[in-house]
Parts: sequence; C-alpha cells; structure tokens
Amino acid sequence: MKTKEISRRLFIKQAVTASAASTVIPSFWTPAKARTMPSSPLISPNDRVNLAVIGIGNRGGEITNELYNTGLCNIVALCDVDMGAAHTQAIIQKFPDVPRFQDFRKMFDAMANRIDAVSVGVPDHAHFPITMEAMAHGKHVYVEKPMARTFNEVELMIKGEKKYGVVTQMGNQGHSEGNYFQFKAWLEAGIIRDVTAVTAHMNSPRRWHGWDPKITDFPAAEPIPQTLDWDTWLGVVKHHNYNHDFVNGQWRCWYDFGMGALGDWGAHLLDTVHQFLDLGLPCEINPVYLKDHNPFFYPMSSTLVFKFPERGRMPAVDITWYDGLDNIPSVPEGYGVSEIDPNIPPVGGGRIQPMKLNPGKEIYTKTLTFKGGSHGSSLSVIPEAKAGEVASRLPEVPKSPSNHYANFLLSCMGKEKPRSPFSVAGPLSQVFCLGVLSQQLGEKLLFDRETKQITNHALANQMLFGDLPRKGWEAYYTI
Repeated sequence: MKTKEISRRLFIKQAVTASAASTVIPSFWTPAKARTMPSSPLISPNDRVNLAVIGIGNRGGEITNELYNTGLCNIVALCDVDMGAAHTQAIIQKFPDVPRFQDFRKMFDAMANRIDAVSVGVPDHAHFPITMEAMAHGKHVYVEKPMARTFNEVELMIKGEKKYGVVTQMGNQGHSEGNYFQFKAWLEAGIIRDVTAVTAHMNSPRRWHGWDPKITDFPAAEPIPQTLDWDTWLGVVKHHNYNHDFVNGQWRCWYDFGMGALGDWGAHLLDTVHQFLDLGLPCEINPVYLKDHNPFFYPMSSTLVFKFPERGRMPAVDITWYDGLDNIPSVPEGYGVSEIDPNIPPVGGGRIQPMKLNPGKEIYTKTLTFKGGSHGSSLSVIPEAKAGEVASRLPEVPKSPSNHYANFLLSCMGKEKPRSPFSVAGPLSQVFCLGVLSQQLGEKLLFDRETKQITNHALANQMLFGDLPRKGWEAYYTI
C-alpha cells in the first residue's frame, strides 16, 4: 500500500492503540536501504544515521550543526514551520538539496521510510506531538530540554519510549560531560553522601523581565507572516492569535507555550543531582517567593522549594530554586569566586553574561559542601581547607567517550547507551512541570509519588494534564 493512500491521522490512531508489548511498525513502510525494519530499529554500525531535523532556526539550527558535525549522520529532511524566516536560512543554505517541509506530519507521510531518527529543536509546547509521532513511526528521537510542557505529556513520552523500543535522548548536554562522570565517581567512592539540601540559581535576565506584570490579556493579534504555518506552530495548544511576542524564543515567557527559567536551566543545573541521588518526584513544592505574579507569564523572580523524601538509606533532600535579578541566594562561607565555565555553550546565539552570582548550585551534605556550575562544570569541595582534607580520597574520573550528540547517534547504532533517555530525563522534566504549576498558581502543592496525583489542590491536579488539545490533535494523548 502506498504511503499517500494512508491517512496520517488514521495511522496515529491505530499505532497508539496497538499492543504495548511490541514495536509498532506501520503497514505502509517500505524497506529502507534494501532492508526491512528489524524487530529492533537500531541502525547498522557501519551506516550513518539518516536524520530528519525538525526545527532548523535558532537553537534548532545549533542542534542540527552539532549532530551533523559528529560525522555520524546524514541530514535527509529539513522541517520548520517558517522556511522563509531569516533564522532558518543558514541551515537551508548548508543543505540546499535536502527535502523541506513545514509540517512534520507531512514529512513523515512523504518519507518515513527514509528516516532513522529525528532531532526536535522547537518551542517547548511542540516537543510532545512531534516526539510521539516520531516514536510511533519507530524513529529514534533527540529532543531539547525540557521534554514537554505538562506532567502528563512527559508521562506519555516515557511510556512511548518503552512501547516503541526506540533510542531517546533529552538535550541536556552536560549529561555527557565532566560533571556527569565526576558526580557518579564521587558518589560511588563515598565522597558525595548523605546529601540533605541543594541550592540552584539562575539569576540572569530573562525575556519577560521588564514586561508589565499587571497584564490582563494576551497580546493583540497581528498579521501572520506569509511564510509561517501558524496552525502547525500552535500544535496541541488552544488557539491564540499570532503575535511576534509568541515566537522566536519569546514563547518561553508564557505558561501556555514555555517552561520559564526553571524549564530552561533546571536540567543544566540539577540533572546529575536528580539522577545519581535517585530523587524521583517530589512530595511537596512550595513557591515561597513570587515577585509580580500574574496568570499569563512567569514571575520576575521566583524561589521554589522542592521536598524529596528519604530513599532507602539516603536522607530527605530539599532543593531550593532561585531565579530573578533581585533574588540572589546567599552562599556558604568559603564559596570563593563565582565564575562562568567557558565551556557552557552559547545561549540564544550569545554567551551568558557574568552576574554577581553566576548560574550554579551548592550541595550540602552532613559533612561536606560542594560548589558547582552549570552544564558539565565540575564540582569542588568548599572551603579550601576542607578540600585539602579529602584530596587524597578523590577517585580518578573517567573521560567522556562521546559528546551528547554523538552519544545519541552511537546509541542509534547500538554502540553506546543514551545517557539521558526519557526513562532518566522524564522524571526530571516532571519535577520542572510541578514547579511551574506552583509558580502559575502561587500555591504550595502536595504530591503523592505513588499515585502521581496532587492531593491538596483539585485544579492543580487537573492541570497535570493541561487543557484539552485542539481539535485534530487529540490522538497523540492516547497510548
């Protein structure tokens, strides 16, 4: 049966209701590279991964270049809702002969059998449907952080990874750099133990700083650019009229589209703490400070406290998150100089500017205090006198065998295992979803880790699932 004779929407409805015990293989697929789809969708180690890139401007363009520069993939499709925008032209010019699409659904309709994997570098609200579509087609997925915008969307993506048997990777690059291997080695050697508290801070200017917090409605409608597919850009989210303050990075400001400072930077600061301390999901989230709270976009400053219970022999942990220009936390005695790791990649096309206290974290145990930066920045023991006492006990830290992008592609070939698959990155992303709910509602939330329900706030519990998806996008929420 030819691809064009099959409705994409019918395929999704059939795929998501198929048996969870096997990988879904659409009936219309034809052999790729003269071979049929194997029971495991891994690519031959001797081949390059045929990669479709979805989102090719701004951060999506940076991801495209990073994946291509590994030498492990062929770029076989370009997809972006605005192929005429200035920020998409560099990738189009770099790959002039590669097929182009504005709608990811039409891309899969046209050439699913020529794609092994996809990268998803689009606004937060669009991660979910694209990823679910790709996984249902048996495609491996690299998706930017955070995984999705709602708790339930992340939950479905975790289930999809398991159901479809594909390789997944969330794009928190530090998970393949120094801090990942150092934290693991120090934990195994007993240097990091009995952690009771963590402070994480990101106090750089955000796009919404300076906006009027007394806003009473979304911005007024503007003409949709002729080159932009606004309907596909909206995706699952309820209808909004186009406004330039919704696109090109501005989406991060709004609860309806983005995940704010926490979703943007939380994974770069807390990923190793979350994974290696086996934190899972919090039992309480408390927004102890919200400056200029409003129901549309994020507060100018936030302090959130996440409480995690005891886990086996590990004590309970409180994580305190700070953002905002005037909301800088105090640091422990002997902290030293606050520096920015030069290895942190550009943010929005430029380097992050030095602040009074740069993005980072402090980890408090019963005996030691650790100072850390963002992304792959290594930890240090503070103060210096204490560092000297433990220096002889520090284990050798192995070097990373591959960067985050190569790790994904090598995992598609079966040569490595992904370091930030949905099974690992999903619960971390859900922590951020819960934090955003507490910001949006301005309320303390009590969370049952077993039932995955908010027990003290009926509206917040409903908001774990978000609004009903727009008509035509409902099938992505059935698996």
